[in-house]
Amino acid sequence: EFHAELELLSSEEASTPHISFPIRLERQLMVGSYDEVLDASSHVPDPSYSFFMDNLLQTVRDSIADCVEVSYKTMSIEDAVNMMKFDSREDLLEYIQECRDDWIVDEASSELCFQPPEVGAKASDIPSKQLMAQTLSYATELE
Repeated sequence: EFHAELELLSSEEASTPHISFPIRLERQLMVGSYDEVLDASSHVPDPSYSFFMDNLLQTVRDSIADCVEVSYKTMSIEDAVNMMKFDSREDLLEYIQECRDDWIVDEASSELCFQPPEVGAKASDIPSKQLMAQTLSYATELE
């Protein structure tokens, strides 16, 4: 529906800062430009966007954290601060305490150690019957 509504906007309406900002954010999210999404938080067109941006930043940081913990065994705290666009080391450590309690903070070496992922998922872990029923329900609704 979002994209259908965008089609109805005139180019003049779409170019206003209050509309172009969410359009740019959506495009950046679609292509995975998380760095640009994180940077956009400092350029909101109106203070009323702050609540939305705070939630979006948390979601983007969670996504980056998910990727980091499977891509690296360790990472320096400073690199993590930069990658996740935290203002300070303390902000990152607070995030880890609240959201990533399985990460190990090694203060001596200023590194983060990521727990190895649990043993891979098995086919029996996938709720296939539930997924099939849900897919069929969607298909029936579309008809």
